Amino acid sequence: MNNDLIAVLEYWEREKGISKDDLLRVVQESLLTAAKKAVGPARNLSCTIDPKTGEIKAWARLVVAEKVVSRHDQISLADARRIKPDAQLGDEVEVEVTPADFGRIASQSAKQALMQQLRRAEKALIFEEFKDRTGDIVSGVVRRFDRSDVIIDLGRYEAILPSRERVPTEDYQIGEQIRCYVKAVENTPRGPEIILSRADPEFVKRLFAREVSEINDGTIEIVSIAREPGFRTKMAVHSRDPKVDPVGACVGLRGQRVKNIVRELNNEKVDIIRWEPDIRDFVKRALSPAQVRSLEVDEANRRVRVIVAPDQLSLAIGKRGQNARLTSRLTGWHVDIEAEKEEVPDFEAKIEQAVQALAAIPGISEAQARVLVQSGFLGLEDLLHVEEADLAEIEAIGDQASAILEAARAEAARRTVIIDPGASGDAGD
Repeated sequence: MNNDLIAVLEYWEREKGISKDDLLRVVQESLLTAAKKAVGPARNLSCTIDPKTGEIKAWARLVVAEKVVSRHDQISLADARRIKPDAQLGDEVEVEVTPADFGRIASQSAKQALMQQLRRAEKALIFEEFKDRTGDIVSGVVRRFDRSDVIIDLGRYEAILPSRERVPTEDYQIGEQIRCYVKAVENTPRGPEIILSRADPEFVKRLFAREVSEINDGTIEIVSIAREPGFRTKMAVHSRDPKVDPVGACVGLRGQRVKNIVRELNNEKVDIIRWEPDIRDFVKRALSPAQVRSLEVDEANRRVRVIVAPDQLSLAIGKRGQNARLTSRLTGWHVDIEAEKEEVPDFEAKIEQAVQALAAIPGISEAQARVLVQSGFLGLEDLLHVEEADLAEIEAIGDQASAILEAARAEAARRTVIIDPGASGDAGD
């Protein structure tokens, strides 16, 4: 059993990376607990384990006394000198107190303690290895599910992809290999935990940094990013080198660079926008492809009021307001989008338009036109369908009714000729 214990320690040291000395120390602590139960009360009880053979022994430090009053604390001078020939009264002598069958009891206790220590040590190693890897991208295999959380096997360690960090449009299968962003390494009551994410905007930034060399070397900077995981991402980029097109570099030749990232994101739409220092230009680019008519900027409250044509409103706002929300997050300004109001003529303006239209007919004066409109005749069509007698009953028109109707019929005939100049020719053939 003891040889097996040493073999287990060596295996864990090799496979788990935990020091054998640390494991032996834990074993000795567990052996001491087991010895206290098996030996009973003893002064300064301790246990040792031979690192080569695994032999386990229990020891007590007893005081040499002329007369033994308590066998748990004292030893006679004669017995002490059998162990230590030069022992004197009052000296402390280490005496082996290993009980029969202690090896089996101690091994069981040590095994339990080792399992607890193994878990603690593994978690400590996790923290040490990953505390400086926050922000990295790691690859792992979906191992199992814990409620709605996904447990990812990273090789020597397991990590958690919490439900809040999952992409809502993605389904994961056991055995599937996925890439994730190391969001944090947290110390929890259960020990250190590696928290992964596929929904964090930083995941997209890290993917671009790996794919686009100009971002990695600092030539291009990702100024801001806004994301609705699984649906759409907007990213504003800026080039420190005026000769380098930041958008073109991120898109790549024939769009290959951005295609690789979109594929990793399971076809999430990615908009790459050139960052502009002027908030007006920045908002216009961020709302593309919607066309902006005008903008009003409230710098004190960091609000931008955007006016678009009515047919551009749904495009600017986006599905369920997505485009507007992402634009606000990307720019850091509150963006209000409104449709341009179409001017509707008021009643007086409509009356004046009708008067001028009738007055434009040769033979009808403006004064006559105003009377006609006030009497309910708003256009040429109305005059063509009225009887002369009815028109003559209007007090201000009277005997002018015949001349007005003749002028209306002449205008109607003239307009017919203009609209269809071939009509008379067809009739004569």
